[in-house]
Amino acid sequence: MKWNAWGDPAAAKPLSDGIRSLLEQALGVADADATELQADQVQLRPSALSDDDRAALAAIVGADYCLADHHDRLLHAGGKSTLDLLRRKDSDEQDAPDAVLLPGSDDEVAAILQYCSQHGIAVVPFGGGTSVVGGLDPARGGFSAVVSLDLRRFDQLLALDEVSGEAEFGAGVTGPEAERLLGEQGFSLGHFPQSFEFASLGGFAATRSSGQDSAGYGRFDDMVRGLRAITPAGVLDLGRAPQSAAGPDLRQLLLGSEGVFGVITQVRVRVHPVPETARYEAWSFPDFATGTAALRAVTQTGTGPTVIRLSDEAETGVNLATTESIGESQITGGCLAITVFEGTTAHAESRHAETRAVLEAHGGTSLGEAPARAWEHGRFGAPYLRDSLLAAGALCETLETATTWSNIPSLKSAVTDALTGALAESGTPALVLCHISHVYATGASLYFTVVAGQRGNPLEQWRAAKTAASDAIVATGGTITHHHAVGADHRPWMANEVGELGVQVLRAVKSTLDPAGILNPGKLIP
Repeated sequence: MKWNAWGDPAAAKPLSDGIRSLLEQALGVADADATELQADQVQLRPSALSDDDRAALAAIVGADYCLADHHDRLLHAGGKSTLDLLRRKDSDEQDAPDAVLLPGSDDEVAAILQYCSQHGIAVVPFGGGTSVVGGLDPARGGFSAVVSLDLRRFDQLLALDEVSGEAEFGAGVTGPEAERLLGEQGFSLGHFPQSFEFASLGGFAATRSSGQDSAGYGRFDDMVRGLRAITPAGVLDLGRAPQSAAGPDLRQLLLGSEGVFGVITQVRVRVHPVPETARYEAWSFPDFATGTAALRAVTQTGTGPTVIRLSDEAETGVNLATTESIGESQITGGCLAITVFEGTTAHAESRHAETRAVLEAHGGTSLGEAPARAWEHGRFGAPYLRDSLLAAGALCETLETATTWSNIPSLKSAVTDALTGALAESGTPALVLCHISHVYATGASLYFTVVAGQRGNPLEQWRAAKTAASDAIVATGGTITHHHAVGADHRPWMANEVGELGVQVLRAVKSTLDPAGILNPGKLIP
């Protein structure tokens, strides 16, 4: 990915006339693209790794896989949140790892962790680099130096059990590569988060990722059947059977652990045959409350869509769901819902028909398949739009939460009010868009997109808005994160999430698996 933007520079999305008009009329953002720094103009903090430490680490992984030049350090200097990208525009000195290590085996990872534990060097595991919550910040945590541990060489499909429907991968395999490797043998993982094009399977596991097809295939933690993690205290091989009653499920300690307890190097996941067919249908609802009730009915009835999501009135009005036409003519004056059904022809058609009947009974009007296909075509493109908005002087970021069905109206209102209020205090109106992206029998997630004008110090401006929104989430009974993970950004609210005793449990696990505390300091655990 590009060092100061979301992804492939060739996929950049210039702002359309419709978007520029929307920015100027609604938010007072003038048409003024800023000149960006070149990579060689960025000042990085000088490497604090001693010559002896660098030589010792190079001896473990090989000289070609111990990197300390400006380019490699810059590429590992953080993730892809708006705060990360705004920092990349700063001409002041920036933090970066003191070296980037690319191990090629479990033994090399273990040797790195042993050496760094003994010599006081922090280690930040690095998968695809797509964290949007500060999960990759190169924090030293009081240690003399920090290294980035890049898992890209763990890039193989290690085994495929076609009878059981399980596949074992190296943790560095990316989403597209997993689909390619499985597709060659007639299988699919079916995990498509917005970070799909760049994120790794190890990263999916470490952050409890949830893909856009979660209604059909579940979250990534639902897919994981086993994993291997290398910790400073030893190796954990977890998951002997699909389910077990052999005490608490220790896999759950590593799923969502964000590299704080150990380095995930292998994952064994549930896979399914490549779908025979897919059916698409978009729907319009008169308002968000009606659409939410319809999605709840579908989910609690169990009709089985692979994808089901609902945009609110504001998100529908600017066509954010279909990213090729944002800011242009409206699809519908109400709320847009998307449904997709995958599987055998007969099964997809029967689930489609049953879902269709439920949605119609709950006030939905079919818009045909075109908007749903348009959503699928552009579903990985929204982060590129954020790059262009930031360059044009707009502030743009996303945040997410989840709650019960009965609490959705209160939570949505509280977060929207918190964001608009905090940004108004900074001197700008805000456009707050929301959609339901993942559904469960008892509740759903809410995913917010926020656009405002940059005022004063945009870093502090967004921190204030995010703090207000996070406080509102906690006060209104939502989870501080549904699928973006905790990282550094959500860490201040973890005590509210799990309680003081829960924090003590996390600290006890940390002390057992990482006694020296070198792994990913400043993340997850308060």
